[in-house]
Amino acid sequence: MNPSEVLRIVDAIHRDKKIDKEIVFQAIESALVSATRKYHSEDAEVVINIDRKDGSISGHIDGVPMDPEETVGRIGAQTAKQVIIQKIREAERDALHEEYDDLIGQMVNGIVHRSEGGATIVTLDNVEAILPRSEQIPGESFHANDRVRAVIFEVRKQGSRVKVVLSRTNKKFVERLFEQEIPEIAENVIEIRNISREPGYRSKVAVDSSDQRVDCVGACVGVRGNRIKNIVDELAGERIDIVRWSENPQELITNALQPAEVEEVILCQMMGRAIVLVREDQLSLAIGRRGQNVRLASKLCGWDIEIMLREELEEQIERAVSGFSTIEGITEEVAEQLVGEGFLSYDDLSVIETDALMEMGEYTEEQVEQIRDLAEQQAEQAERAMEAERRRIRDEKLKDGSAQ
Repeated sequence: MNPSEVLRIVDAIHRDKKIDKEIVFQAIESALVSATRKYHSEDAEVVINIDRKDGSISGHIDGVPMDPEETVGRIGAQTAKQVIIQKIREAERDALHEEYDDLIGQMVNGIVHRSEGGATIVTLDNVEAILPRSEQIPGESFHANDRVRAVIFEVRKQGSRVKVVLSRTNKKFVERLFEQEIPEIAENVIEIRNISREPGYRSKVAVDSSDQRVDCVGACVGVRGNRIKNIVDELAGERIDIVRWSENPQELITNALQPAEVEEVILCQMMGRAIVLVREDQLSLAIGRRGQNVRLASKLCGWDIEIMLREELEEQIERAVSGFSTIEGITEEVAEQLVGEGFLSYDDLSVIETDALMEMGEYTEEQVEQIRDLAEQQAEQAERAMEAERRRIRDEKLKDGSAQ
C-alpha cells in the first residue's frame, strides 16, 4: 500500500460511500494499529499516522519507529485489508445513522420492496427502512413497487447495519402533509400549534395565523376543500377537523369540540378539568362516536374535558356538597369550595394535593391525610354499590329473557 494508493482508496470511499475523508483516514489508521498488534503483541503500544496530504504512513511500536514497509507489509496485507473493510463498514454505518438520525420526524418518499409478517420493507435512497404494521394506518395495505410516504420515527444501530423505522400513524406525519399541501404553513404565515390523532379515524389540527389578513382555517381547507382533500386521501379517508387556535382555554375548548355547539365552559384549574355544558340535542355530537370527539379535544387542549347537561352538573354539585359534608372535618363551606374547584366525587377528593386542602380549611397534614383516607373509603363503597346495581340490572334482564 504505497502513499498514492492510500490517497486513492480514501478518495474512492469518500465519493462512493459519502463518508468524510477524515473518518476514512482514522478508520485505516485504526485498522493498521489492530493488524500490527496481531502481528507483534496485543499489549504493544502502537501508533500509526497517515499524512493527510501525501498519504505516507509512519508508525511507532512501544516508542520505536517502524519501517514504513514493515508497517503495511510484514503485518500481512490480507489481515490489514479485513480490518480496514470492517472499520469502513462501521464508519459507513455511523455516517448513515447520523444522516437519518437528523431526519427523525421528517417526511421521506420510498418504494415498497416487500412485505414480511405484516411489516412493509421500504427502499429509501441508500437504506432499506421498515414500516411496521403498528405504524401503518388501519386498513391500508401496500404492494411491491408502490410509492409510499412516511415520517422517520426511529433510527438505531443494529450490528453493522442501521435500522430505520418509518411511521404513518405518528402525528408528525399529518404535520408534514400540511406543510406540503399548504404553502402558508411552509412559509410560516400559518402555524400548527398542536395535533391530536387517532390514526385512520380522526385528527384535530389546531392552527394559528401570524397575519390577520389570512384566515388560517380557510387556508387549510382550500378552495372547495381541495387542499384538505389531498391530505385526507393520503390518510386513507381519515377525518380532519381544523381548529382555530386561541390562547384563551375556554375559546379553544369551544373550537375543539366543533361541530357541537357549546353553551358554557367552566375551568377547574386545580383539577386541570374543563366542564363543558351543552344542550341535550348536542350531547352525543359533543361526545362523539365512542367518545372520540371529546377525547381528541382533550388531547388537543391539554384539559380533561367532561361534557354535561346543566341539570346533570347541578345534581352533581348538590350531591358532592352533601356527600363531602358527611366526611369528618369538612364543613359545608369547605365542601362548597371543593366543588367550586371542580372536585365532584369522592375519587376526586381522595387525590387532592395536601397543600391545596390545608389552605382551604386550615388543616394539618395529618387531618388532610385522614380526610383523603375517608374519601377513598367512601369511593370504594360507592363503587361496590354501583357494581351491585349493575349486577341487579343484569340479573333482571336475564330473568326477563328466560321468561320469554
